Amino acid sequence: MTSTPAQTARPGAPAPGGPVQFGIFTVGDVTPDPTNGTTPTEYERIHAILTIAQKAEEVGLDVFALGEHHNPPFIPSSPTTMLGYLAARTSSLILSTATTLITTNDPVKIAEDYAMLQHVADGRNDLILGRGNTGPVYPWFGKDIRQGLNLAIENYALLHRLWREDFVDWEGRFRTPLQGFQSTPRPLDGVPPFVWHGSIRSPEIAEQAAYYGDGFFANNIFWPKEHYMQLIGLYRQRFEHYGHGSADQAIVGLGGQAFMRTRSQDAVREFRPYFDEAPVYGHGPSLEDFTEMTPLTVGSPQQVVDRYAGMREHFGDYQRQLFLMDHAGLPLKTVLEQLDLLGEDVVPVLRKEFAKDRPAHVPDGPTHSALVAAASRKDDADAAAQSSAEPVATPSGR
Repeated sequence: MTSTPAQTARPGAPAPGGPVQFGIFTVGDVTPDPTNGTTPTEYERIHAILTIAQKAEEVGLDVFALGEHHNPPFIPSSPTTMLGYLAARTSSLILSTATTLITTNDPVKIAEDYAMLQHVADGRNDLILGRGNTGPVYPWFGKDIRQGLNLAIENYALLHRLWREDFVDWEGRFRTPLQGFQSTPRPLDGVPPFVWHGSIRSPEIAEQAAYYGDGFFANNIFWPKEHYMQLIGLYRQRFEHYGHGSADQAIVGLGGQAFMRTRSQDAVREFRPYFDEAPVYGHGPSLEDFTEMTPLTVGSPQQVVDRYAGMREHFGDYQRQLFLMDHAGLPLKTVLEQLDLLGEDVVPVLRKEFAKDRPAHVPDGPTHSALVAAASRKDDADAAAQSSAEPVATPSGR
């Protein structure tokens, strides 16, 4: 039996401030501040992240996304624990991940953990699934990195069914079989959390997202735009191929990064030591080369507006823009100042820019209430189609 939406759906997240959802994501690194050599404790970093998320809602952002890592120098090993706390401390923020490891987590546990979070958060959650970028995590959880893509494909096939079928029989390559298994709790209002498939390099993941009609999140903070234009173009093409809508109706999210001060030269001077020592991209290209090749923008708020307002020229109209703001040992005080600038001087302008000339048929960023409404419309359409297909009874003898 397949679950159906409840007659009365909970409101979920309020509608975002425009067709594009703006927010921040964190990888949760614990990094020494290169300007003074101090390193926060794990306790301090965890509580800083919780403060940053609540600040995101305060300044009017729509989304906060938390990474999943199981190795130093990163601390978010249990995203749902932190997101559950934030569900109680926020009222409108969409709580997401960046990413949830579909390869090394048991899909049964993902199904139950994120359905539980969905209930706790009144539907204000979704998740980005990904393979992660740390090779050693595979054997730590008993998996073979050489099977990474196959694990991602098979595990999601099971997760997709667990959220949509009340009782599941399953047999695959990578876990023990299931017989008549029901994950609990069932998705809120019979509608699973929205899923984004995240990738920085794999066309197979773009294909997977398109096949299911899910979202595709390209965290384009590392490589030139041409690389991501190819991935997103493939996803849009295959989304249409599988009959989910036209290519420009595919659900796309982008990553990004910025550091701002009122004067651009002050931003460059202040951010340079953090960039040079960053655990992800430090000790590589210069700050100038990296900002030229990637969306990292270090300068004034207006420079950030100009850079990101142009993203739709490369990627088309899209639904979600997330910024990395707390990486590389930046002090909490500095991050909160960055969020003030983002919320006051950047996002309000970008909301207007992204709304200009946006075709009416291009969907807005996904929310629980919108998904419930869409499921209800589909049920009504299916019922109408079934009714029209039934034979009409006639009086006997005619």
